[in-house]
Amino acid sequence: MQSLLLLVTCLALGALVARLAGPPQGLADALNWWVINVALPALVLSIVPGLPLSAELWFPAVAMWFVFLGGWAVFAAAGRAFGWSGARVGAITLTCGLGNSAFIGLPLIEALRGREALPIAAIADQAGVFLSLAIGGSFVAALYSGEHVSVASVARRVLLFPPFIALIAGLVLGATGGVPQAIEPVITRVGDTLVPLALFSVGLQLKLRLEPGQAAPVGLALGWKLALAPALVWMVGRAAGIEGDVLVITVLQAAMAPMISGAILAQQNRLEPALANAVLGLGILLSFLTVPLVDRLL
Repeated sequence: MQSLLLLVTCLALGALVARLAGPPQGLADALNWWVINVALPALVLSIVPGLPLSAELWFPAVAMWFVFLGGWAVFAAAGRAFGWSGARVGAITLTCGLGNSAFIGLPLIEALRGREALPIAAIADQAGVFLSLAIGGSFVAALYSGEHVSVASVARRVLLFPPFIALIAGLVLGATGGVPQAIEPVITRVGDTLVPLALFSVGLQLKLRLEPGQAAPVGLALGWKLALAPALVWMVGRAAGIEGDVLVITVLQAAMAPMISGAILAQQNRLEPALANAVLGLGILLSFLTVPLVDRLL
């Protein structure tokens, strides 16, 4: 309960500061830089070495690709049916084909299932959602914006991404005795900054305004991300014989809010930024209701 209260408090503080306190320009970008390049790698490095490796851990990574590719297929089909622009299809694919499995997902899963659930959630985030963003997201952004993306640039982006490096280092350390005790408390404390700073940053950027003609794509996008995607992952997991915490945590990660980084990528490539922001803001708020509901159903 304390973790959930911290999550909501930091989100609300960010929203209030953005509207009442006149924060310095670029504050959200600076916080995001710390979270992605320092706090998230530290958190990954603190929990992955203790991850009990099992044959089922392929599922959290692969399931996030089902979410991305399934969402892309649904949105592309809707685009053809309703005559949506490529920019619209690209915007909702980048936001709702990808989930907020780090900034929202990790703290929310910790609140619902405890810190012991974080290693599986981190696998889904790093080996699943991040690779979907780096590979699939880069391709979608290039496709719908008319730009070109090379295999070399995508590979370089993946291999040099600090959280991915931390994931590999964590797996190596886990196989060779774990993080040295002298530095383990330091890494843990740095990783603990992820939740308050990430949620404060989300609050700073929260936007809830719908423009004319956006109701249908927003409804479809959030219907997929918050309901249909976790249902698909649950069915695939059951069919594959996945059970217990691996299935539950993976389904919860599939049910998370739209992805902040996906919305930023849509903005950078001029793929209906207003729509991407609307989907992001409404999705984050609704996820505080829908994810606990999915958890109860599981």
